[in-house]
Amino acid sequence: MLRKALRRSMLAGTALLCGAVQAAEPPVHPETWPAAESPIGINPAVEARIDELLGRMNVEEKVGQVVQPEMKSVTPDDVRAYHIGSVENGGGSVPNGDKHASPEDWISMIDAYWEASVDVEEGAVRIPMMWATDAVHGHNNVYGATLFPHNIGLGAARDPDLVRRIGEATAKEVRALGMDWSFAPTLAVVRDDRWGRTYESYSENPEIVALYADAMVRGLQGEGETFLDPDHVVSTAKHYLGDGGTDGGRDQGDNPAPEARLRDFGGAGYPPAISAGTQAVMASFSSWQGTKLHAHKGLLTDVLKERMGFDGILFGDWNAHGQIPGCTNGNCPDALLAGLDMYNVPQDWKELHGNLVAQVEDGTIPMNRLDDAVRRILRVKFRAGTFDQGLPSSRPHAGDETLLGAPAHRAIAREAVRKSLVLLKNDAGVLPIEPTGRLLVAGAGADDIGKASGGWTLSWQGDDNTNEDFPGATSIWAGLRDAVEEAGGTAVFSADGSFKEKPDAAVVVFGEHPYAEFQGDQADVALHTENEESLQVLRALREAGVPTAAVLISGRPLYVNEQINAADAFVAAWLPGSEGAGVADVLLAAPGGAVRHDFNGKLSFSWPRRPGQTPLNVGDEGYDPQFAYGYGLTYEDDIMLGQLDEAEVPVDDAPPGVFLTEGRGRNGFALSIGDEQAPHIAVVGKRVATYGSESLTLTAIDRDRQEDAWAVRWSGRGEAWLELSAEEPIDLTREANGAMVLAVSMRLDVAPGGAVMLGVGGEDSVMLDVTDRVKRLPDGWSELRVPLRCFGENGAALDDVTTVLRLQTEHPLTIGLSDATIAETSASDSCPN
Repeated sequence: MLRKALRRSMLAGTALLCGAVQAAEPPVHPETWPAAESPIGINPAVEARIDELLGRMNVEEKVGQVVQPEMKSVTPDDVRAYHIGSVENGGGSVPNGDKHASPEDWISMIDAYWEASVDVEEGAVRIPMMWATDAVHGHNNVYGATLFPHNIGLGAARDPDLVRRIGEATAKEVRALGMDWSFAPTLAVVRDDRWGRTYESYSENPEIVALYADAMVRGLQGEGETFLDPDHVVSTAKHYLGDGGTDGGRDQGDNPAPEARLRDFGGAGYPPAISAGTQAVMASFSSWQGTKLHAHKGLLTDVLKERMGFDGILFGDWNAHGQIPGCTNGNCPDALLAGLDMYNVPQDWKELHGNLVAQVEDGTIPMNRLDDAVRRILRVKFRAGTFDQGLPSSRPHAGDETLLGAPAHRAIAREAVRKSLVLLKNDAGVLPIEPTGRLLVAGAGADDIGKASGGWTLSWQGDDNTNEDFPGATSIWAGLRDAVEEAGGTAVFSADGSFKEKPDAAVVVFGEHPYAEFQGDQADVALHTENEESLQVLRALREAGVPTAAVLISGRPLYVNEQINAADAFVAAWLPGSEGAGVADVLLAAPGGAVRHDFNGKLSFSWPRRPGQTPLNVGDEGYDPQFAYGYGLTYEDDIMLGQLDEAEVPVDDAPPGVFLTEGRGRNGFALSIGDEQAPHIAVVGKRVATYGSESLTLTAIDRDRQEDAWAVRWSGRGEAWLELSAEEPIDLTREANGAMVLAVSMRLDVAPGGAVMLGVGGEDSVMLDVTDRVKRLPDGWSELRVPLRCFGENGAALDDVTTVLRLQTEHPLTIGLSDATIAETSASDSCPN
């Protein structure tokens, strides 16, 4: 009671802050949208039980059901105190920060949360919680799980039954950890391949997306007698609506399409998903014609719930409600009023919980809207058997380590790899390769399971993995080696393609580094990582007269005409996942030359002819691809591709979120220093200092190579600062919302003699005191890490940032400085005190 009274007094003045400045949403015409009907139906007995529960629940208990925190920011005691109805583990969230956590670690942790959810005071309502996870290409957050090809590869396979079986296998592996809800499938129809989430889409063609929506929902959830039985989990159709058609391929951007186009493309997957029985839909971060989807009542309520008949949980994306004008992560009635049933609020859930309670009590949120949201959540829990199940550890399959990476699941994944490969070129019949000879395997991607698995793999971006993180998995190199040796041949691995004994044939594997949302956005559709390296390897092998097949690992079609020209055969492998042997199944012949498995894949995305050729979609005016939608050779095709036109590939400064590497500014950012006398002195040459008293001096030093870092010395003779700035502002709202940190690589040489401030922002950067953190830096090079949201919470305009780093003091301090980037948050990251 005391907590409730304190919250009321603190929040009464802020309860009405949201909503007043939301612009009028563009109108929709629900009658023009397709209707749908869930096969589950409304069960009167269940609805009566829900009525009884709602009649006994107080406002705090109801609000506890509509907020979902992330596991790093909520404890079992919190679940008990706030009546939390569900928890998620986001990308990279693992028990005790250990990405090698065992099933026992996971289940014991989830047990503690579940027990807290049912440990209620006398008179309170017992509602067991659900646990949600991003199982988007297998149970990809879990050590040892089967990793299936990402959706872009499955789209090339043209096999809905395969997709259904992948859903079934994934559901069993999710159940093995006592979890019951997956945030899949993604139903975006991507129309601009510059978007970093392109690989999460099955196709640019809405027909394929609609077909697979049905298949994956049925696979994850089951159907008929198997619907949400112990072998299946709740599915989530996402991201509603239109996120594949944002302007410029920008993550969380605006989709300007007319309503009919939004319906026919962005909306194509949702009626089939609802008709297959999906129990959750996740709203999109994106906007439609300037209105955030999380605030669009016409699309959320009038179209999705009423016209399409969706009767499950309409769920939010990670803090996306906080992007609604007038809202914050912790205060946003607008989303609930528009039709959202459950907030995805990883960190600020306590503030949101308190505000929602106050807003219901003062009438800002009508009780019937809250009751409707809670009804939908309870309805799904009853359908999923949540009220009838005991401890997660007591459920069928819980803790069964044999299900993680089970041979039957890996066999499905290997089949998916085979079927997703697309043959773009096979001049002179280089493929299939005779396995009894000497095979050279080269390229940076050949023996890298993490690279083959891409983003959303053990961590959000998936860029911090090694082969040791994938027990039971097989790299492309290992699959080729094993098959060649079994046939009596010899396989040799050489990353740079060098050799002592000339091979009979070579396979070169290369491509994009792993990335996920926003970090994968780029300005064109050219290959930038490993572009020159792959060309050098391919051209050297051609000069040596070695028949060579190139295998491209990528999350989107890419302009790689130079590499295609340099290779005798070229294969698009997409992001195949943990079963690299599937590549060998198709590239290698049986002994004697017979085809073991033919190429099956057909492009589900059009392939660019030029680096800047985007958007590029079948049916568009002036459609002129290098390889058209649906293209894909087989071994029976006798087609000589010949020489392709080559265009200059623009030099990409750096991936998004990289501002300083090896002491040099990237992505338009440059170092400067300043003081009151001269606020902005560009850093050029090997040494630069402020004027007069030289209160701040930068001198080039060596870290890993010659002059790849700076010694930064404050003398204590007056206030001075170092800045990393750009002329053109950038928007870091997405990165702050996505729990990213500013990570500054530095070395402490002389401890600070007083306050040290770190700032991010525009003309007036918001400064945070990081003195203690600088003092506690360990010996040698390490990172100073501050979550970007900390600056936003203190008033920084993160949508208009020109300074990503301002380090300021008037006291003696000497550091080494080499890099500044945006990085994924870890469990230990927090705001400075």
